[in-house]
Parts: sequence; structure tokens; C-alpha cells
Amino acid sequence: MHIAMIAAENGALIGGKVGGIGDVIRDVPLALAALGHQVSVLTPGYGVLALQNPSVLLGTVTVNFCGHPEVVEVFKVEARADAPTAVTRKKAGKAAGVTHYVLEHPLFGACGAGSIYCNDHYGPFATDAHKFALYCVAVCELLRTHKLGAVDVLHLHDWHAALLAILRRYATAYQALRCIPVVYTIHNLSLQGVRPLSGDGSSLHSWFPDLVPDLSCIQDPRHWDCVNLMRAGILLADRVHAVSPSYAREILVPTDLAHGFIGGEGLESDLQKLDSAGRLIGILNGCDYEHAPAPRRSRAQLLDLIERCLLSWVGDREQVPAAHFYAQLRLAQWRRRRRPVTVTLTSVGRITGQKCRLLREPVAVTKGATSSPTTALTITALERLLQDLGDGVFIMIGSGDEAYEHFFTSAMARHENFLYLRGFSEELADALYSAGDLFLMPSSYEPCGISQMLAMRAGTPCIVHHVGGLKDTVQHGVNGFGFDGDTPGRQAENMLETVRQACATIARPAPWQKIRRAAADSRFSWDVVVRRYVDELYAS
Repeated sequence: MHIAMIAAENGALIGGKVGGIGDVIRDVPLALAALGHQVSVLTPGYGVLALQNPSVLLGTVTVNFCGHPEVVEVFKVEARADAPTAVTRKKAGKAAGVTHYVLEHPLFGACGAGSIYCNDHYGPFATDAHKFALYCVAVCELLRTHKLGAVDVLHLHDWHAALLAILRRYATAYQALRCIPVVYTIHNLSLQGVRPLSGDGSSLHSWFPDLVPDLSCIQDPRHWDCVNLMRAGILLADRVHAVSPSYAREILVPTDLAHGFIGGEGLESDLQKLDSAGRLIGILNGCDYEHAPAPRRSRAQLLDLIERCLLSWVGDREQVPAAHFYAQLRLAQWRRRRRPVTVTLTSVGRITGQKCRLLREPVAVTKGATSSPTTALTITALERLLQDLGDGVFIMIGSGDEAYEHFFTSAMARHENFLYLRGFSEELADALYSAGDLFLMPSSYEPCGISQMLAMRAGTPCIVHHVGGLKDTVQHGVNGFGFDGDTPGRQAENMLETVRQACATIARPAPWQKIRRAAADSRFSWDVVVRRYVDELYAS
């Protein structure tokens, strides 16, 4: 069959990935092609993807958008030559069935060439929703004019692609697409793409003035005058896929922030109905095991790599950001260090509340850590973790929310055993998966997660919050360590206790090696996953 994948990211292209969606869109098409299926992958170009990757201009499509004709260029592009998955599978002859397309228009680079997502001041999702609306109608036109050939399944990923489902259902021009089944994947239910129905330049009526949708299927349940693109994708798809079995169960329950639980985020009623009808399916994402993990570097080699990354991030800036300044200072201190490092803890990921909130949670000071009556009786979980590590070190890489970046930079300035690297390098991330004794992933919620799989693949046991995909991949005391808790405070305390337990296990060679081997031997193969895609998501 021919599956068209519609997504905001594509990790098979240079510059095409920000997070986990990019990994999925890189790996799933190859695994489907290995089963004999044809896959077309479509993403916006963001002003750079057709330039950074070998490409051929196939032509243009003209669409009506915001009351005006807009011309969108269509490029066929080649997968990045340095993508290990692409290389190994090409050698095996498995990539012939995958074709990558990039759609280009000036609006797709609205926040700067290469920026996939925008942090603007025009309201939540305003610029992103505007550009993805144009992207979705351009994809509809490609499908209507059969420029991709006959398509058997449309697979839409997250809210960025959900407008395609709205146009397919309600736009007269695209009624022919209704015969193509639609699968909708929820990668992160907490980001829903809510925009006004009208009265704004970035609104449904502004994008498509002649569209007359059924509001009961697209309206935000909390704001009657808004369209909820995530909800529209969920309700207008034939089947809905959540990226892990545990996450599929969690989103059936209302979110309860007081107890530290992130669930249905206002859409639980819709999801409960889908589940009862057998249309909500939880399938765990996979991991690439054809690509060997990065070899473990010596301490000196790791520090050299970190320094090279820092220098590349600073570049020709006139002013050095505080995070980079303190990171350079820390590197110099660690190079002079003579006492041995007892434990190396690593973390790789986006710096957001989802990923990092528990590290800012206030916790009690370790007993005996302060004798001054004027000293505060609480500190952040991160500060206590660093105190508990003693001669151990914690290395974290990632960027994102400015408030969290400042929090980690401030902590680095005060604690000599903490190195925070504000930025991202794929080479450095791969090195950190292999370099640590333990990998920390304390997400408040995690639909699936890929970092824990990559760390385990490298033989590094993980310490995770037992939610979503983390619960489905890490077994406490078997191939890693997990914690939970019925409030954010209790979760933070349990996280710290689990870190202590894990560090104590390292001192016991036999059980520690058993856990390390179990982590390295754990398998979440895409080949197994996509067979479930075909049988449970794509089958008529």
C-alpha cells in the first residue's frame, strides 16, 4: 500500500528535526518500506530544507489561502547521507520505497529560515498555526491532483497536520479525499493548536473564509469561540494512535495538576468515546538498532568534544551567554580535577516544564546538611541531587524555555559538579548516552520518549518517572530504575531516593552489571512496531 506521512518534522533531512516526531518520521517509513510498502513523507521546508539537502524542484501548486491565491513549491529531496539509519537500510535495499517531499513558501520561514516552530508574541500558536494551515491545504492540493500517485492511507502527525482532516471533511474542493482513510497520531496531547474560529488573522475563518465545518467536531471544549486542531484531528480521523500503551490509558483520565498527573488535557471525554469504539490504539514507538551506539569516550575525549561544541555555539558572537561562560569555566575546573569521579549522571532533552519541572520542585534539605537556623529548610530537587552526588557529576544538554535555562545556568554557577550545556549537538548527545553511568529522565509526563531507549541501547541504565512510554520501557530493578508519587513534591522526593538507590547499586558489581546488560539487551524494534501499524492502524 501507499502511505502518505504528513508531519512538521523529518529527521531523515538535515535541519528537519527538533524532537521525537522527527525520529519517528525518519524511522517508520524505512521500516514500512522494508515490508514492501511505499511511503511518501511530506514536511514544510522552513526556507532551508530544500537547500540543505539534495533536492529537485518538481513543480508548484496554487491554493486559495486567506482569500488569495498562494503558490507553493514542491521539492523531492534525498535523505541525509549522514543519517545512520538511512545508510544502513540503503545498503540493505530497504529505502527504495520511501520518497521525501518538501513544500516551500516564504510563510514557512516566518520565524527565521530553519526555525521549525515559533515563539512569537501574537498569541499561542499564532504563527505556527498560520503556516501549517497553508501547508495542509497545499498537501490537499497535491493529493487532489494526484501528484503523489494513488494514496491508500493518510497518516497525520499531531496538531500541525490536523487541518488536513478538517479540509478533507468539510472543503468542497477536497471531497474526493474522503475516500482515503485517515490515521491520526497523538505525539503530545498537551500541545493542541488552539486558535480563534474568527476575528483574527490567524484563525480558521481567515484561512478558509468559505469553509462551513461542523463546530461540534472541531470546537475547543473550554473556549467556544476557538478551533482546537488536536481535537479536530482526533474526531475526524478513522483511527487514532497514541505513542505508547500507558499513554493511551493516561489520556482517558482528566489532568490533575495538584497530584502531578497529566492526562486528557480537556479531551478525555472524546478519547473515552473513541476508546469504547475501538478507534484509540496505543502502540509504543520504536528505536533503531541497526545503528551501533557511539563508543564510550574517555573523560578527556568527552571534555574535548564538549569544548568544541561550546566554541561552535559561541561562534562570532560579540557577547558570550552566561550559560556558555560558566560551562567553559566548569570544563577548566574539571580538567584540573584530580580526585576520581564516583558517578556520572547524564541527561539529554528539551528544556521544558514537561521534562524538567521535578528538578525545580522544592524538597527538604538533607538531614545534617545545614546547622544554621537562618538557612532555608527547603531547596530545589536539583540542588539536593547535586549535594547527594558528592564526588559524582551531572551533565545535562538541551535548550528551550528561557526560565528553565536560567535556572540550570544559575545552578551550574553554584555547584562544581554540575555542567549544563545550553544548546544541542547530535554528536554530543550520542556521546552522552554512552558516557554516563546513569541517565536521568524525570519527565512529569512522557507520551513515549526516545532518549531512554537510546541510553539503554548504549548500555546506560535510566532513572525515569514511571509514566507513559517511560513506564512501558524501563522496569525498576531489572533494566533501570523508576519512581512515581501522588504529588509533584512526592515525585521529586522519590526521584532523589531512586537516584541514591541507583548510585548504591553501582557499588555492587554483580547486580549492577546485570542491570546494565538488561538495559543493553532491551529491544523496542521498529520492525515489530510497524507490523502493528499495518494490522491495527492501516487495515480497512
